[in-house]
Amino acid sequence: MRVHFVVHESFESAGAYLQWAEDRGYPLSWSRVYAGEPVPANADGFDMLVVFGGPQSPRTTLEECPYFDSLAEQRLINQAISARRIVIGICLGSQLIGEALGAKVRQSPEKEIGHYPITLTEAGKQNPLLAHFGSPLVVGHWHNDMPGLTDQSVVLATSEGCPRQIVQYGNAVYGFQCHMEFTAEAVEGLIQHSEQELAAAKGKRFIRSNAEMREWNYQEMNEKLWRFLDLLVEKRNA
Repeated sequence: MRVHFVVHESFESAGAYLQWAEDRGYPLSWSRVYAGEPVPANADGFDMLVVFGGPQSPRTTLEECPYFDSLAEQRLINQAISARRIVIGICLGSQLIGEALGAKVRQSPEKEIGHYPITLTEAGKQNPLLAHFGSPLVVGHWHNDMPGLTDQSVVLATSEGCPRQIVQYGNAVYGFQCHMEFTAEAVEGLIQHSEQELAAAKGKRFIRSNAEMREWNYQEMNEKLWRFLDLLVEKRNA
């Protein structure tokens, strides 16, 4: 299982996805776009594409952020889907999947930062890859927006603050608005980078304090993500 990561910022960690791939000995390749590393020209070099989050939007232009090429990433996502690769998007990545398939990003009803529960929809409960999640499941969040929906997409999980937390776009194509990859180290990096954002968001409904985020145990959430990924790989290889 050759895995390719697209990472948009130095402070946006691959977190539990990296640990999962390394623990299983999967060959890894990277596009650290913030460091000038381009995304692949096609999907020939990987079996799984994971597109991570960032402060950008799918609408962000190259003039606004010279190292973030939204259209190039959307082309890669479409190529990966056409080549029957596994495609996973997290936060911005999930929004890019939607945009690549013609579904425009939307503003979430609420800004969410920290750990809050998600609830599986009926479709989510019927999905064998998510059966072990339980419902509700407390997971990480850090977002303002949410992915668009196509006519074929299925919402698998929601939260009180956002109705599109996990979306299935295809047989092996999943968007996670939530951050099940968060680790203590990953969250610390975000806290250190986001002082102004956190100060401005203080007092909103779904905003955890820095202390609460630092004290929370991310392990159970990570383990459920790893099981999902293992099941997804097994399904692809069957």
